[in-house]
Amino acid sequence: MDLPCAKLMKYDSEVNNGGHSQYFFNVANCEDLATEVEAVLAMLPEPLRANLARGYAAFSEQEDSSDELFEECDDLFYEHERLIIDIIYEAAKNFTL
Repeated sequence: MDLPCAKLMKYDSEVNNGGHSQYFFNVANCEDLATEVEAVLAMLPEPLRANLARGYAAFSEQEDSSDELFEECDDLFYEHERLIIDIIYEAAKNFTL
């Protein structure tokens, strides 16, 4: 049984492993990226929600400036990552089998 925030945990892990571009690439190769991103967006507070949406739009449109944009998305993610960790912690704390 998966934690309700498993998709959020994957997002956090992938971005920490290689940034937003890594997250989008890995998920797109294994799963339905749109569904995955929508699930994560539903769990994120602002400004992280807008940040992920911006990166996803750039990835989907394959913009020429994506690398620079992804770096900006990564920077904002790291600046506010504690919010994600708190959500994951709370979900895990309240999870029962």
